[in-house]
Amino acid sequence: MKKEKKQNIVPLKDLNLTDRFLFDEVLEDRETYQDVLSIIFGRDISLLDQPQTEKELRVSPLLRSIRMDVFVMSEEQSIYNTEMQDTRKADLAKRSRYYQSLIDTGLLEPGVPNYNFLNQSFVIIIMTFDLFGYGKYVYTFENRCKEVPGCSLGDGAVKIFINTKGKNADEVSEELIEFLKYVEHSTNETANQAKSERVRRVHDRVCKVKVNEEVGVKYMQAWEEKYYEREEGREEGRIEGRITGRAEGRIKTLVNQVCRKLAKGMEATAIADMLEEDEDVIRDICGVARQYEPDYDIESITEELLLSKSEY
Repeated sequence: MKKEKKQNIVPLKDLNLTDRFLFDEVLEDRETYQDVLSIIFGRDISLLDQPQTEKELRVSPLLRSIRMDVFVMSEEQSIYNTEMQDTRKADLAKRSRYYQSLIDTGLLEPGVPNYNFLNQSFVIIIMTFDLFGYGKYVYTFENRCKEVPGCSLGDGAVKIFINTKGKNADEVSEELIEFLKYVEHSTNETANQAKSERVRRVHDRVCKVKVNEEVGVKYMQAWEEKYYEREEGREEGRIEGRITGRAEGRIKTLVNQVCRKLAKGMEATAIADMLEEDEDVIRDICGVARQYEPDYDIESITEELLLSKSEY
């Protein structure tokens, strides 16, 4: 059974940049992230620091934290957070709002009297689907006056949703289109067809990541952890289903998995991604489970959730 399941893993060499693991590993390189941002904005962007991947931001232990794919500051002091999203989710717009708000909380030191010192910040979400349905490659959102559309708030907060399935080729650069094709098909053939030197440099980085032994081990470890968590969850779910009924067995299994991740210091967003569960469900479980730290009484957590959340 294990052998059959393991054959389903996509080898590292066959991953596209739409895979979050590969995306993070590739953009962790400063020069590569510079190239990607320069392609998106159509101008040269120089980065001040080394990009951070899986960066966690939290303002309070009682409030939800976020884990960003790739985060960096440019030499112009602008903040860039770039996310890869290959699964359509209904909360992406409000997620971008929450991400930007938490980014802002860390930009001003105590005692700074003038909010104009806030850095310009960009939340960029690269999607393999058209979230808004207008056929655009790029959707850029800034705060503007409803009564006077030409009047911009000028708060420096920008959200950019990039759609690999865009159709308005006459409105964006050829280089961006080549890059988005490469994101979906990160192969030698696609790279060789690109005219953009930046796209070819991104491909060079991708190739180096795919043949790196340490990255390969990291990829297998991440996949195996997710695989065995799922298998264990399925088995526990079958056992619990026979004993206490399918609904209770499912939530108890999920509670057990979530508590294990919480004990390792993981946050709800990362747990939801790893277990491939609905993020709101995981967040609710975490909210109850944290009341039982550090021992995590699985029975009590499950009972409380079953009493309050019949939709599980």
